[in-house]
Amino acid sequence: MLDTTTLPEADLLALREVIEGPLHGIARRFSRFLSDRWPHTALVIFTRECTGRPRKVAGAADMVNKVTIDELEQLKALVEPDRPRSTTAAIGGATRTVWAVRDPVGTLLVLVPRASRKQLPHPMALSALFGIVATSIRQQVAQASPDYLAESRAASSERARTITEMAAAHESALVAVLNTLRAAALDDRRARLAATETASAALVALRSAQKSDLALTDEAAPAAFTKLRRDVRQVLKHHRARVEFVPPAKGTRPLPGEVAYAARAMTRAAVLALTTQPAPSRLRIAWTCDGTSLRIDVREQESGSMDTHTLSRQLEGRARALGATVDLDAVPGWGSRAGITLPLDPPAPRTGETRLESLNPRERAVLRLLAQGKRNRAIAEALGVTESTVKFHVTGVLKKLDVSSRGEAAALALNGYAQGSATGGREGE
Repeated sequence: MLDTTTLPEADLLALREVIEGPLHGIARRFSRFLSDRWPHTALVIFTRECTGRPRKVAGAADMVNKVTIDELEQLKALVEPDRPRSTTAAIGGATRTVWAVRDPVGTLLVLVPRASRKQLPHPMALSALFGIVATSIRQQVAQASPDYLAESRAASSERARTITEMAAAHESALVAVLNTLRAAALDDRRARLAATETASAALVALRSAQKSDLALTDEAAPAAFTKLRRDVRQVLKHHRARVEFVPPAKGTRPLPGEVAYAARAMTRAAVLALTTQPAPSRLRIAWTCDGTSLRIDVREQESGSMDTHTLSRQLEGRARALGATVDLDAVPGWGSRAGITLPLDPPAPRTGETRLESLNPRERAVLRLLAQGKRNRAIAEALGVTESTVKFHVTGVLKKLDVSSRGEAAALALNGYAQGSATGGREGE
């Protein structure tokens, strides 16, 4: 049996890279790590804690893209915590042999083995390794790391957009069916009545589908605050300060999952910063929500010696990931305050023209040549720089334009330049 306590040093370093890298790529890194001892064609990590993207996948795209939440929930019910097993289950729309591991908190790992491997090798070692990865995911989510927040916000936005488009399309189709069935020309009353009832029920179910899906990713503001209250009381159970909690009003708009996690993590950070001051006797923690943003207000009215510089650095990454604003103030003898405003919705997507404007002159020069179909060596020769410098600028261009390939960047550039010519604009160098 493989003993995880005697893993080679190289394997330990590789495992460290799995859990230290960006959260959005953890499935791919873990898949590579496991590939030699547990050969597989696909890997899925399923965790409800990641509200925006509960499925993290790697491997055969034609399979993993078809894996549904319902399939994973059914498989999870078959696997006992810390009891890995090889079984047959419906995954990706087909019945397959799978290796499944479930950690005690409920995070699920699914491997689709290669055809020649049916028995799960080294099951307890796989369980131990996955336990480390699952713990890393939970910690990133609980601490609302900037990487998790950025990934979750992007996934939530895309998911909501897709659901809205699907609902609108299906609703239009069902309304058309209803109008047809209600037409006076159809004289079979009983058939028409039965069909109308069926279509009406389908409409009701469809209209509630978006709400039920959002219930899985959103969190009621009062419920999120209740979790915060429990966390703060645990942290301050040996502290003498009296804490006043002011929850958001009932009936306010639910918080996107990433906002709820960030709000709790940032509030906890502010509370800890305030309680490191010389014995404040009273703290006030308040959340208010106006429908567009969540406002966090944490304050004490005595010491006024909070380390605003350190707290600002602690909050900076999360604030940047969600477009939040942070206002810190400390006046000796008067008190300290941390005010944080978290927008509930992501900012409107930037237009191609706006993204092009974000490039510096050197990046624009690289993009112009890239749009002409030139490769890195030719661009380097044209600009009189090294090829590694061109690679560096191309990476920066792709990031600023929010695209994943040179072709997308070229298309965006050509479209932007065409619009500039049509309006008499001129791209600066």
